[in-house]
Amino acid sequence: MHKILVWDWPVRLGHWLMVGGFIVAWLTGDSEYFRRLHVGAGATVLAVAIFRLPWGFIGTRYARFADFVRGPTAVRDYLANLLKLEPAHQVGHNPAGGWAIVLLLGLAILTGLTGWATVNELGGHWLEEVHEGLATAMLTVVFIHLAGVLSGSLLHEENLVRAMLTGRKKGNADEAIPSARPLAAVVLLAWVVAAGWLIAS
Repeated sequence: MHKILVWDWPVRLGHWLMVGGFIVAWLTGDSEYFRRLHVGAGATVLAVAIFRLPWGFIGTRYARFADFVRGPTAVRDYLANLLKLEPAHQVGHNPAGGWAIVLLLGLAILTGLTGWATVNELGGHWLEEVHEGLATAMLTVVFIHLAGVLSGSLLHEENLVRAMLTGRKKGNADEAIPSARPLAAVVLLAWVVAAGWLIAS
């Protein structure tokens, strides 16, 4: 195997926008002074997650849900092999990581929507508590995801963080995606800016 193109630009750009947006939103969550920054960061996470839903059906091979959302048996087998320190190499997301992605997207959307409703005073204190609970749940899944990235990097001797920057992972030549879809990344950026302006204004 050698390095092949696996992650397209929308997946990579969306990933890092969500990472940055979530970090900023978490750090500014209790600050009235940085309230607008908090809302803008949350809007970024929400916009990326919404974009990722259709991209999971029309995106490149490894961006599609059909490629990485597996049944419970596949997840169980992967985790069992992981515990034995011999997980099978995956060109795209592994079965457990795939469900972490689904959870993160769902939590990002729910957290963003409850945050928007809270800012617009569409609910009482209970909704703010729900928003904070969802954000905490998302942080928990993030830590689990990071543990998976670390273990995968060590066991496969492959830097998965670098792969999400370069788009390249180990694989056979016929497993590579044909294009990184840069124009779709421009659409994603335009959508994030527009959605952020609408939500934060």
